[in-house]
Amino acid sequence: MTEKPRPPLEESPEVADAIQDDVAVDAFITGGGTDQDTPEFLPPGPEPQWRTGADQPWDPADLAVAEGRDPTPENVERARRELAEDGPAAIERTVP
Repeated sequence: MTEKPRPPLEESPEVADAIQDDVAVDAFITGGGTDQDTPEFLPPGPEPQWRTGADQPWDPADLAVAEGRDPTPENVERARRELAEDGPAAIERTVP
């Protein structure tokens, strides 16, 4: 048993009736709920807890690797000096 092909939607009697009718279609009425023109506003809540890269302890070798350098003694020493001089700002520049 083969099923008879359906005509394209734009050729259906329902679409023709909807085009000729100026009355709102019930399926498209939102009833005043939230949509693009009437968004839902949430009450203020607690402040979010943001973490940054400097919120955790960093070893000089970790900073050297995070900056894309090999952890050679020279790069680790440079990162150690950078951490000593700039503190968390040294990390924030690399890992925000």
